[in-house]
Amino acid sequence: MSRVAEGVTPLELADYQKAVRLVLRHPLITPGFPDRTALATVRRWAEQLRTDLMEVLGYRLVTTADTARLQRAQDVLDATRPAFTRAGRPFDRRRYAYLVLTLAALGRHGAQVALGELADAVAADAVRIDGLGLDTARKPDRDAFVDAVTWLTERGALTLADGSATAWAGDPERAEALYDIDREILLAVHHPTRVLQHLTSVTALLDSGSALGLSAGRAAQRRDQARRARRLVLENPVAYYADADTELLGQLRAPALAEDLERLTGLAVERRAEGVALIDTSGRLSDLRFPGGGTVAQAALLLAARISAAVQRSGRHALELLPAPTAAERLAARALRIDAALPSRGLVAELAELDEESAHAGPAYEASGGEGQEAAEIRYPFVTDSWLRGRVKEITAEYGVGFAADLRGDPDRLLGQALDLLAAMSLITRVDGGALALPLLARYRGVTARVRTRTAVQPPSQAALFADDTVSDTAIDTAEDPTP
Repeated sequence: MSRVAEGVTPLELADYQKAVRLVLRHPLITPGFPDRTALATVRRWAEQLRTDLMEVLGYRLVTTADTARLQRAQDVLDATRPAFTRAGRPFDRRRYAYLVLTLAALGRHGAQVALGELADAVAADAVRIDGLGLDTARKPDRDAFVDAVTWLTERGALTLADGSATAWAGDPERAEALYDIDREILLAVHHPTRVLQHLTSVTALLDSGSALGLSAGRAAQRRDQARRARRLVLENPVAYYADADTELLGQLRAPALAEDLERLTGLAVERRAEGVALIDTSGRLSDLRFPGGGTVAQAALLLAARISAAVQRSGRHALELLPAPTAAERLAARALRIDAALPSRGLVAELAELDEESAHAGPAYEASGGEGQEAAEIRYPFVTDSWLRGRVKEITAEYGVGFAADLRGDPDRLLGQALDLLAAMSLITRVDGGALALPLLARYRGVTARVRTRTAVQPPSQAALFADDTVSDTAIDTAEDPTP
């Protein structure tokens, strides 16, 4: 029997699981973020949460009077949880750089700061970084900077005392904004588990069991493998057995994994021949839902259905089967892209040499079949980029009336965003020249869709003026096969 939530009564279990989902969904909780009730909910269960999150997942929960901060252990480099701008778009590299520089600049200010003064401080640091800079005379730079400040404001690290950041972004000569600085929240926002100045590769942020002070030894290694397996299921749409090494595979198949995760989160664990997934039908835990609303999500769902149908073809029309990149190869490729942006000037010579050695050593752990064994190569159906472009053109022609105009007119951008979403949901893997269909994609093989038109009749008082006019809105209704 699972020892998770031992101190929680059956009547209180649902409330406790709500607190678990809150802190997993929002690793930083403050008096106003994500809402005004979240911090009280988490603080009520803080002691039990600290025990269970460390024991089950290896996560450390740090609480103060005004914050609850979850320190996650990172096993992989995950690009599916970006920060978002005021317009709901993912942060680009410039905005991330401004966010980090803003945090550094706020550490040098007192209880309040004017937005223009803060921008000047960030600009003074940004100009020393090749290719960055911050020119407050340029509207794009001001917008990017305000996006970083707004991200901090939403979490309570900054509180607007007077003025308007939007007005300042529009005309800094005529507008200003004044912010109160919350030191406690500011410290909770940036709370690294490693000394960042000593890192020579982003992979040094991974394998965080030792970073959180967990003990060594065979028993501890088995415990850490169990934690890593639970994290893999919790943090990803699906944990494929093909991606797991021998020790991790045993933990993924263990009955205790499902029992612990289900009792901790209140969600159901689903096992299939290819892997295991934590099913969140209500969206109480997921940061990315699929299927979902919007043009990209709808197009991705329709594209998934077409890929799934192509996968079922046999004979001479069957798709070519190709091996997918291993988990270690994907990690190495992402690390290479990130490490290419690391500054090299000013590094201590010993660290630079260590970085060169680690670059040849490869990632911390390999996805293999174990020592002395070769993992059986698994191949997946391959669809080419040209085939995918053709399917998106068909989808746009048939359902484009319900799509956003900018994406309807740019099918290549729509395809790229749809494939990114499918890859984030572990439905496909992007490879050179196309994509590989992964097993979870079969869940959407029976998707059907129709364009639905809603017509709103004008109120009687306006009938005389708009006798021949109606206001129409289009949308797409989709349904999926419930039996994957």
